[in-house]
This record gives sequence, C-alpha cells and structure tokens, in this order.
Amino acid sequence: MLMTPWQPYTDLWGKMGQFREEMDRLFDSFGFGDGRWPSLAAAYPTVNLWEDGDHVYAEAELPGMELSDLEIYVTGGNQLTLKGERKEPAFGKGVWHRQERGFGMFTRVITLPVDVDADQVEARFAHGVLTITMPKSETAKPRKITVKTE
Repeated sequence: MLMTPWQPYTDLWGKMGQFREEMDRLFDSFGFGDGRWPSLAAAYPTVNLWEDGDHVYAEAELPGMELSDLEIYVTGGNQLTLKGERKEPAFGKGVWHRQERGFGMFTRVITLPVDVDADQVEARFAHGVLTITMPKSETAKPRKITVKTE
C-alpha cells in the first residue's frame, strides 16, 4: 500500500494563489497594475465636520494645493462638494519607489447633517487647510416651543 503524507493546507494555498492572481487581473484592468492604487486610499481630501447651534463647519486638509485649483459648492441645501485637482510634482527623470500621496482630479460630496444657507457660506484657505463655515438655514435651527396650560 502506497502512503502519501497528509497536507491539509495544500488546497488552501492553491486557492489563495488563484484569488491573488484574479485580484491582480482586476486591478490591472482598471489601470492600477503598476502598484499605484489611488482608489484604495482613504477618501480625499480628509474632512472634519461638526456643528453648533447656528453653524455647520467643515475642515479639509489640502496640502500643496493652490486655491485656483479648488471649487466649493453647496447644493440641495445639505450637499457640500469639494472639487479640484492636485498636480503631480515634476521631479525630473527619477523613478518612483513609493507613492502614497494621490494626484489628479478629485470630487468629494459630503451630506451635511442639516440644511444650510448657501448664500452665507464662508471659506478660508491657509497653510493647506480649508475651513468652511456654513450658517444653518432658519428651518434647521432649533426653536423653543412654549407649552400653554389650560
């Protein structure tokens, strides 16, 4: 009788290899086969969003960007859109060894917690940080209700 050694993980490693090859093919089909996968990065730009009684605030990190490459919209009363282009630096005839910062066109749409007054929105851009102050619309502000007794 011929005995073969028991190898419980042989099929598992084969399946994992097939899965990796399929994923590589998938990323290659979207143009990310060179190791630069910008779609896998966190949403860009990163945004902090908070509110107080009268305003909604947004703060976005946009290092290295120029204000001329950035557009800001408030639509539908509660949709903040940040749109722009982050240009790739020209570094001559060098070769990339690591590229973790993404470049190119971006659009980020953020749903605000309440409606805001789009005509009164203010934005400031300093030291690579965009700060947006959005007054809440009158209908979104809390109102104290007086309770009457009979």
